Amino acid sequence: VTGVQTCALPISLTDLKHLKMVVEAALLTTQEPLSVHQLKHLFTETLTTGLLYEILDEIQADWAGRGIELVKLASGWRFRARVEFQTYLARLTPEKPPRYSRAVMETVAIIAYRQPVTRGDIEAIRGVSVSSSVVQTLLERGWIEVIGHKEVPGRPGLYATSRKFLDDLGLSSLKDLPPLADVGTLIVPEAPSDTPTEENHA
Repeated sequence: VTGVQTCALPISLTDLKHLKMVVEAALLTTQEPLSVHQLKHLFTETLTTGLLYEILDEIQADWAGRGIELVKLASGWRFRARVEFQTYLARLTPEKPPRYSRAVMETVAIIAYRQPVTRGDIEAIRGVSVSSSVVQTLLERGWIEVIGHKEVPGRPGLYATSRKFLDDLGLSSLKDLPPLADVGTLIVPEAPSDTPTEENHA
C-alpha cells in the first residue's frame, strides 16, 4: 500500500501500517469471513474499496509460505490453515464432522450445478422422489435457500446454493466449483447405509 492516497484525507505511511494491523487483527479474531464492506466499519476514516483490497493483498503476501493463509471466500476474507496442515489440526478436535447420505449429496450437487431448480427438477434428474428431510437438512445447514418461485401451477420454490455453501467448501464463487464427479468427496464422504429410506437417513 506504499504511496497510496485513496482516503478522504491523505494518509501517512505510519497510518497505513496501523490500518493494515487493524485489518489483520480483525481477520485473525473473527469466526466468519469479513467482507470489504464490513472491514470499512472498523475505521472512522472513509477508506475506499481499492485501498482495502491493497491492504488485503499485502496481508495475503505477508502470510505466504506459512501454515495459515488469507483467502477470499464468497462472503468475504478469512484466515484458515493451509490444506496440507489440516490433517494435523484435526487431531485436536477428534469429533467427527457431520456425515450425509448419498441423497443429500446428490441433491446439493444438482442444485449447485443446475440452479435455480425446483424440487420437481431435482426429482426428474435423480429419478427418485426427494424427501422433505433431505431438503430440510440442506436448509438447516444453510447450504441452500429459496430464491424465488417458478411461474407454473403451484409456484414451486426455486432452490439455489448459498454463500455459506461456498464458504464451507472454501470457494469464492460458483465458477470455482470442481468437476461434478468430485463434489461428493469435497463435501463429506457418504455415511454408511444403515437405514432403508431417505426420510430417516439425511
